[in-house]
Amino acid sequence: MSRIGKKIIVIPAGVEINQTGTTLTVKGPKGTLTRELLPMIKVNINGAVANLTIDNPEDQQQKAYWGLFRKLIANMVNGVANNFSKKLEINGVGYRVALSGNKLILNLGYSHPIDFPLPAGISAVVENNQITILGADNELVGQVAANIRKLRKPEPYKGKGIKYSDEIIRRKSGKAAKAA
Repeated sequence: MSRIGKKIIVIPAGVEINQTGTTLTVKGPKGTLTRELLPMIKVNINGAVANLTIDNPEDQQQKAYWGLFRKLIANMVNGVANNFSKKLEINGVGYRVALSGNKLILNLGYSHPIDFPLPAGISAVVENNQITILGADNELVGQVAANIRKLRKPEPYKGKGIKYSDEIIRRKSGKAAKAA
């Protein structure tokens, strides 16, 4: 049996879950998320608690999907109640970021500034050289943060580039240490 799939999902106040066929919709104060479920997965909603069941608990593939979809639905419920966030830091001389409407304008040492439009459902907060990506969809928040980081990955010699706030960059000593 899937240990994660057996866990219940607590539905906070202000969040409602609706299932029509294989489509699951979660509405809350921070937005609305929709996901297609596999036909073998059944969602049972009892008041402020939801749990998932599968057709055949002996099938390894169904048990794997059971745990996966339980976590995806729990993330949907958590996202519409409280936004997910990722923090990015920009390090480097002359590296700057500004928020203009619904797009980020990044100066990352290239000959031109980069305009990065934010997708629907994602917002950003810019403070000094820190970007905080906010949104209800955990997957989309992570993907947008990864796409921004990909514009200028941190390099190991001086640490210049875009990195996650909790990421540790292993620094290299360079040529000077080799001669000694």
